[in-house]
Amino acid sequence: MSSHSTRRIAAALLTAGAALGATALPATADSSQQARRSHVEISAVQYDSPGRDDRSNRSLNKEWVEITNDGRRAVNLDGWTLTDEDGHTFTFRHYRLGGHESVRVHTGEGRDRDGHVYQDRRHYVWDNRSDTATLRNDHDRRIDRESWGHGGGHHRR
Repeated sequence: MSSHSTRRIAAALLTAGAALGATALPATADSSQQARRSHVEISAVQYDSPGRDDRSNRSLNKEWVEITNDGRRAVNLDGWTLTDEDGHTFTFRHYRLGGHESVRVHTGEGRDRDGHVYQDRRHYVWDNRSDTATLRNDHDRRIDRESWGHGGGHHRR
């Protein structure tokens, strides 16, 4: 094989490799940027409703979990779930969480609005002694988990 043919083959391989590398890099960079932009977490939990636990709707709604989007871009929470250790599950329906915004998921009944959604339950969900709140996305991937033990009635990161 002549050196001229070898150089042409080498040049073709380098060109093909460069083209492949150029197309692969932006996709990788874009997905890592996307992951950074949509950082959602459990930011606070009020697991022991202040005052008397009388199961009134007012008392139930003082028990909540706060979800925060620390990213700049809004995140569609449709299909995301929030569960406790006993399997009580709340599923978000048609809720868009804006960038640098939070939403409180209240236990009792109420009318969903910006910053507040309601599980429409008539019993407390979160155990005052110890429990775990788990947030999963619509692909059932765990996004965040917050656990608490004895003492206090409020947990904040």
